[in-house]
Amino acid sequence: MKKLYWLIVVILLLLTACAQPPEPPPEPLPDVEEPIIVEEPVEKEGTPLLQPVFWQEIPGWQQDNPSLALGAFLKSCSSLRWRPQWQTACQQAVTMEHGSELEVRAFFERYFVPYQVSQSDGSTDGLMTGYYVPDLKGGRVASAAYPYPLYRRPDDLLVIDLSDVYPDLSNYRLRGRIEGHRVVPYWDRDEIDGDAQPLAGHELFWVADPVELFFLQIQGSGRILLDDGERVMVNYADQNGRPYRSIGKYLLDRGAMTRDQMSMQNIRAWARNNPSEVSNLLSQNPSYVFFRELDGDVQSPPGALGVPLTPGRSMAVDRRYIPLGAPVFVETTWPNTDRPLRRLMMAQDTGGAIKGKIRGDFFWGMGDQAGSQAGRMKQPARFWVLMPKDEVDSQ
Repeated sequence: MKKLYWLIVVILLLLTACAQPPEPPPEPLPDVEEPIIVEEPVEKEGTPLLQPVFWQEIPGWQQDNPSLALGAFLKSCSSLRWRPQWQTACQQAVTMEHGSELEVRAFFERYFVPYQVSQSDGSTDGLMTGYYVPDLKGGRVASAAYPYPLYRRPDDLLVIDLSDVYPDLSNYRLRGRIEGHRVVPYWDRDEIDGDAQPLAGHELFWVADPVELFFLQIQGSGRILLDDGERVMVNYADQNGRPYRSIGKYLLDRGAMTRDQMSMQNIRAWARNNPSEVSNLLSQNPSYVFFRELDGDVQSPPGALGVPLTPGRSMAVDRRYIPLGAPVFVETTWPNTDRPLRRLMMAQDTGGAIKGKIRGDFFWGMGDQAGSQAGRMKQPARFWVLMPKDEVDSQ
């Protein structure tokens, strides 16, 4: 806590010395980064994060068809190919584009080394949830049918990064705004949605349902279905820096439903049955996400890596522990079952609630069917990260 205190003191001293607000930051890369004011540094004690294993030790490796994940890996390579340790694997992956299941499996076994991900206490158990791209009916102007605004990134949102000056603080970020000569926290959810309307004029779209808008912010991307038939993809642009708090946990603590009943679908049902309590429910999470409109006919939104996500083969991870773009073999179970789900996936995204060494978010795709799977998924998981041999040999 002392380190956090002095960090905030340093930031405030640096910024409040300026009489004029700084220039707006450049447009960020597409991301669904950690919605917190301060991000804690990576733990360094205990069992090593990555433990090398033999391929035959990975349950399900021989049963999965890795050629179904090759396209997702090639998308990762559009970003990774500029990094020396990934160049050989990415160059060879192109030659596998029309390879058979056996040929693609042999490619991964030749050019990668598998590492099982471990917790600090040595356990290898973690958690996999799911996410998707929802569809929301909406319009470009406010109306009785569409009264709830979806906002673009505000011009006055500051993102403070001291890593260039203090490398030891590279895991810390602060978001805020300037009020007079002071830097203050950015508006929270209650303030943004309140009567003062501090973000008036920053609306991208207007939608019909505040609960669906809330879940859009949790998912990070979605499609707005306009009355004229047009479908517009919106994608995460930034967030207000307030801590993410689970409304599901709030309902559990209230006894509104049991842990076994907890799902996105049941939260929606509770909101429909308790309309007078919806505002209070949503306000439990002060974090607020801002969006950008994507041009053209976007078939799948970009994740934090900046490449389009592949349904069933892309996942979100905590990038402090698992490198973005890396292949990850996942052992989990299908939503609400104990039926094994074992497959090769690509770490191509991050998420506000995705925090931890063995913590993933399974991308199911777009629309209601994907949402049905995503909303029910909260399954045990184990991960194996595949690192290129060029990287291993250089260590």
